[in-house]
Amino acid sequence: MLEVNNLRLAFDDLVLADDISFRLDSGQTHVIIGPNGTGKSTLLKTLFGDLQPQQGEVRFEGELLNRKHLGEWRQRFGYMPQDIRLDVGLSVLEVVLLGQLDALSLKLGNRLLEAALEALDQIGLLHLASRDVRTLSGGQCQMVLFAQALMRQPKILMLDEPVSALDLHFQQVLLDHLDKNTKQHGWVSIMILHDLNLAAQYADNLLVLKEGKLVAQGAPKDILTPEIVHEVYGVAAEVMQDSAGVPFVRTQRNGHHASLK
Repeated sequence: MLEVNNLRLAFDDLVLADDISFRLDSGQTHVIIGPNGTGKSTLLKTLFGDLQPQQGEVRFEGELLNRKHLGEWRQRFGYMPQDIRLDVGLSVLEVVLLGQLDALSLKLGNRLLEAALEALDQIGLLHLASRDVRTLSGGQCQMVLFAQALMRQPKILMLDEPVSALDLHFQQVLLDHLDKNTKQHGWVSIMILHDLNLAAQYADNLLVLKEGKLVAQGAPKDILTPEIVHEVYGVAAEVMQDSAGVPFVRTQRNGHHASLK
C-alpha cells in the first residue's frame, strides 16, 4: 500500500500540489486524470523522489520516503516517464535488459536474456530485438520502455501517459499486460491518462486532479459523471454505460446537444 498524506509542493508562488492525501492499494491500477498543467506528472515525480515537497509525507508499506535513502526507495519502482526519446546507440534488447541493471554483469546470464526476450515477445516486438532504438517510432519506443519497466518486477509501477503515441492495437496490448501483471504480482500501478474512456476501462481507482488538488477519487462508475467532467474540464458531456457497466464519456460540441439513440 502506498500512502500520501497532506502533500504540498510549490515553487515560489506557484502551488503544484496542495493538501493531497490518498491511499493506493496493491494489486490495483490507479489512474490519474485531469486537465493539462494540473500537477499529474508533478505528483509522480514527487512519489519517485525527484521533487521535495514543502509539506506532507509519502509511505510505502509503512516506510517513509527519505531522500537520504533515495536509491533504496527507487529500487521498488518501475518508472516510465512522459519523455520517450531514446537517443542512445543501443539495441531494443539492450534497452529492455537495462530494466535489470542491478543484476547485469560482464557476462549476461541466460535467465536475464530469456526474460528480456519473453517480455518483448509478450508485447509483440520480438522481431525488433536487434534494432537500434534510434530507428524506432515514438509508439515503438513507448512499448520498449514498457517492456523495460516490466523487467524490473517493481512493487510500484508508474507510467506517465504510456499510450499517447500508440495505435488502438498497442494501446490494448500495453494496458492489458499492465492489468494482468498488476493483479498477478500485487503491484501498485499508477498511470496518467488523458483518454477518459481508457481510464474507465482499466482503472480500479480513479484520482481526479484539478489545479493541484485532489477533487475526486473512487471507482470509474462512481466518479465519471457529467457533473465531474464539466467541473474539471469545462465541457459538456454525456456519460453512458456499456453492457459490462463501464462508463463511456462522449463530449458534446458547442451548440450540439443531441442524445444518442
